[in-house]
Amino acid sequence: MADANPSPLKHFVLAKKKITAIFEQLLDYVTEGTDFVNETYENPELDHIVTEEELAEIQVYKNRLSVIGEVLARRHMKVAFFGRTSSGKSSVINAMLWDKVLPSGIGHTTNCFLSVEGTDGDKAYLMTEGSDEKKSVKTVNQLAHALHMDKDLEAGCLVHVFWPKAKCALLRDDLVLVDSPGTDVTTELDSWIDKFCLDADVFVLVANSESTLMNTEKHFFHKVNEKLSKPNIFILNNRWDASASEPEYMEDVRKQHTERCLTFLVDELKVVDPAEAQNRIFFVSAKEVLSARKQKAQGMPAGGDGLAEGFQTRFQEFQHFEKVFEECISQSAVKTKFEQHTIRAKQILDTVKNIMDSINVAAADQRVRSMEEREEQKDRLEFIRNQLNILTDDIKLKIKEVTEEVANKVSSAMTDEICRLSVLVNEFCSDFHPSQQVLKLYKSELNKHIEEGLGRNLADRCSSEVNISMHQSQQEMIENLKPLLPSGVQNQLHLLIPCRKFDLSYDLNCHSLCSDFQEDITFRFSLGWTALVSRFLGPTNAHRVLLGMAEPTIALPRSLASTPCTTSAPALTPENTSQEELMVSLVTNLASLTSRTSMTVIIIGGVVWRTVGWKVISLSMSMYGLLYLYERLTWTTKAKERAFKQQFVNYATEKLQMIVTFTSRNCSHQVQQEMATTFARLCQQVDITERNLEEEIARLSKEIDQLEKIQSNSKHLRKKAVHLENELDEFTKHFLQTK
Repeated sequence: MADANPSPLKHFVLAKKKITAIFEQLLDYVTEGTDFVNETYENPELDHIVTEEELAEIQVYKNRLSVIGEVLARRHMKVAFFGRTSSGKSSVINAMLWDKVLPSGIGHTTNCFLSVEGTDGDKAYLMTEGSDEKKSVKTVNQLAHALHMDKDLEAGCLVHVFWPKAKCALLRDDLVLVDSPGTDVTTELDSWIDKFCLDADVFVLVANSESTLMNTEKHFFHKVNEKLSKPNIFILNNRWDASASEPEYMEDVRKQHTERCLTFLVDELKVVDPAEAQNRIFFVSAKEVLSARKQKAQGMPAGGDGLAEGFQTRFQEFQHFEKVFEECISQSAVKTKFEQHTIRAKQILDTVKNIMDSINVAAADQRVRSMEEREEQKDRLEFIRNQLNILTDDIKLKIKEVTEEVANKVSSAMTDEICRLSVLVNEFCSDFHPSQQVLKLYKSELNKHIEEGLGRNLADRCSSEVNISMHQSQQEMIENLKPLLPSGVQNQLHLLIPCRKFDLSYDLNCHSLCSDFQEDITFRFSLGWTALVSRFLGPTNAHRVLLGMAEPTIALPRSLASTPCTTSAPALTPENTSQEELMVSLVTNLASLTSRTSMTVIIIGGVVWRTVGWKVISLSMSMYGLLYLYERLTWTTKAKERAFKQQFVNYATEKLQMIVTFTSRNCSHQVQQEMATTFARLCQQVDITERNLEEEIARLSKEIDQLEKIQSNSKHLRKKAVHLENELDEFTKHFLQTK
């Protein structure tokens, strides 16, 4: 222990430092991996990338590694010394520590477990089980006194003795030596083993060489062997210095002890083979070794006159025990403390690698599917936009064709109905009287009758065909746009067409249209001057001529306020004005000339009288008078009503012809609005499809970016796992493999 060669125990210290660093990296790695897996699992946009089992598994590994890290930090080489009472267990420990650390000798037998380990401080202290109080001790006597005076200490309890590492080199290498009560003073072997021995790396059985190996000692180690797989056991036959008094029996006694120990280790416990068992049995004197080492520490010779014969042989054998013991405990501790953890770490890394590979593969597959789906959505979006542009032009053309067809149909139907207006007017029946109040009501009801009749007739002739044509066009429109609509709307296309039946509104408004109509139902003799002039010149010119005769001072004729045959006189062009004025001027002058030459008329009448005769003239005048009387008597209310209706038909016909174009355009506009509304609804749904596709493309792009990031992170974490595996392989090669 005092030479300059490094102790084999350093092997454990280096291994512990290395494996601790590896597990710290491993814990950081698994923590990072757990966060990555958890984040991926909780991502609502990514399904089936991480399974719940994978997340639970890696979380368990994180918790386990935290515990293993704490265990590794507390790991140390542990040696448990057992034997019968006063077999010298404490003396052996003191000899190995080169100092009297534990109380020993008569009166200082240990009735509890003493765990001796190093402390970085310069003061020794002890701590009892279940207490954090540090009890300071400076000497072995104080320690023995403290143990004896502590009334609360029970047999079999554990007392931690912390001794300065500066005083004992052996304690500098994470070595803990456990001294135990005698195996012959307790029946609680099982509880002792469970409590103090399961984590021991080496067991040292300190036997009294002055007696044989007792059953109590064997029984204890049989119990240990049941609970541990092939424990490392050393047998120290202590107090071998007593054999020096009888040198003639020394070899026989040694041989007898060796055979019994070999039988115990090889045949009974079966923990080692016969060849290896030879290096597990030693004959020593711990008291002599401790004395010699204390003298050497004080600068005196190691061997003195007080030592028995054969001391050097026993001293060398103790040193040989220490060397074999240190090599054994170092290898054993590294193997027992770190090998299983190393294997477990490799298993964890292998599983985490598999998880990362699984995530990488799942993310890659999902990424490929997402990219394919995104391309499909882009193609569909482009198709929808192009198709919508094409269909928009076609549908606009179709709407134009339908509206023109409707306009022509309504125009034709309305023209026909205007030609049959007299039939509709004659169908009207109501009380008629020439008085203004009755006429006003009569005209109002007649206008209503005509408006309703015309509307009904137009509806009968046009609405059905228009509805069929428009419905077919709408259905064709829907069928063309159906592939472009959202899938949810395709099954509810009936909602896009109004539930109500479409009816054209003709809006003739006859009351306003014929509001200027002024009837003329005063009696007019058919052969009167006015009637003859009207027949000769026409109603308008005759009216103007008659006005000219009544007011000869007026140079130009003026129109009447209203006429029974026309609505309002159209504006005259210069050519028409000159021709009419010429004709009117001619007739007016002729009439004026006749009125001014009445004398000439009389003369001419006399000539006619003489030529024709008075009888003919009288007969003509009689017939003229009878005709006047007949017409005057037949000018009844019915005649007036017929004249009224005829005048109204002429007036309304002219007015209605003026609004044929307007009405047909109005109806075509209604159809256009209806079809345009349906198309607008469809376009709104197509817009929803486009918007959904754009949102889906954006979502897929985001998902692809996330999947690429997941792939990158999983590859990075896998590389870290490979690096840590290499670290573990290096650790196994340097510290765990047998050289």
